[in-house]
Amino acid sequence: MKITPPAIDLVDPGAYERAGIPHAQLAWLREHDPVHRHHGDPERGNPPFWAVTRHADVVHVSRHPELFSSYERLALFDEPTEEHLLLQRMMMLNQDPPDHTRKRSIVNRGFTKRAIGALEEHIRDICRRLVAETLERGDEADFVRDLAAPLPLYVICELLGAPPEDRQKIFDWSNTLIGADDPDFQITPEDGQRAAGELYAYANTLAEERRRNPREDIVTKLLQPDADGEILSGDEFELFIMLLSVAGNETTRNAASGGMLALLEHPDQWARLKADPKLVWTAADEIVRWVTPVNLFRRTAVRDTELGGREIAAGDKVVVFYGSANRDESVFTDPRTFDIGRDPNPHLGFGGGGPHFCLGAHLARLELGVLFETLLDAMPNIELSGNVRRLRSSFINGIKEMPVRVRPAILG
Repeated sequence: MKITPPAIDLVDPGAYERAGIPHAQLAWLREHDPVHRHHGDPERGNPPFWAVTRHADVVHVSRHPELFSSYERLALFDEPTEEHLLLQRMMMLNQDPPDHTRKRSIVNRGFTKRAIGALEEHIRDICRRLVAETLERGDEADFVRDLAAPLPLYVICELLGAPPEDRQKIFDWSNTLIGADDPDFQITPEDGQRAAGELYAYANTLAEERRRNPREDIVTKLLQPDADGEILSGDEFELFIMLLSVAGNETTRNAASGGMLALLEHPDQWARLKADPKLVWTAADEIVRWVTPVNLFRRTAVRDTELGGREIAAGDKVVVFYGSANRDESVFTDPRTFDIGRDPNPHLGFGGGGPHFCLGAHLARLELGVLFETLLDAMPNIELSGNVRRLRSSFINGIKEMPVRVRPAILG
């Protein structure tokens, strides 16, 4: 009996805005066509591509950059122009070993578990202040605007040594750069180019200032030679600061807001967390699995190979779907169950391993754990009070607005 597939479209930004990640389509593909030849989008200049949906195949692509390159046509889904290609190939996100290995070894200094652990008290102070300010404003709040967005923004500014008055600029640039398909953030491609140029110039100014006046921050550290005398060049430094400003903001913001939504939609898990607050640390990983803030990345096959029983030709576009891998029935017990105590939890929300495993994974876990500890203490009776608005994007699984009603613990 021939199986009739559902209509498959995994990259329509409007569908993500309406309903989030298309889990029903992805589940069908995992079972019947895990490396799926997906139609292209000629209007946007995007060719057909291979949609990779199973956990094992996403890991294979991620761990074999010699087969599946980030450098060849970059890591983002849309096709780059030649001019864009040349500049963006200098960004760590878009590189393969050995160039990526050299650059990663330089920037790793600022993101070790020890270096991030030193930020814990500062992150606690930020969370307490944000929660207190939100409660002071009254019973109604927007979780994204008041809590999820400012937390990673303030932490990134602290890492960069950026003054508080620059937070809004960095926030706006970040929104514009990830909001290419959302008219709330980017109306024309020129908006994105302008935001990129302004953030690049800002990073350049930051570097010049730190060379004159070194401080105890990651900018100063990255401008100094490492133990082998390696240093980031000018363009490499500016592009890394752009990457850090955007990735460090967007991922944690959307994990936090998506995680709060999941907890409110699964009140048994919120009650479980209240009863045993130590679960915030396993909850942080389950939130990243459940939400999957970054839904996809692109690679390009650099030679003929085989993947999931399909013949992949050199030059083919290959797109890995982390949101699908994180619901793979062959890896996770009850993957459609939100379980804050899930352990083990081999999710791919920080990437599929290999050279591009998320540099900020330790930081994201710490921010999420501390935020939810603080909320449990000060806002245990938080509840949804309006409609959630999602980001129009197939790349970032984001929430733009989430109205909530907050209650101080004393009123519980």
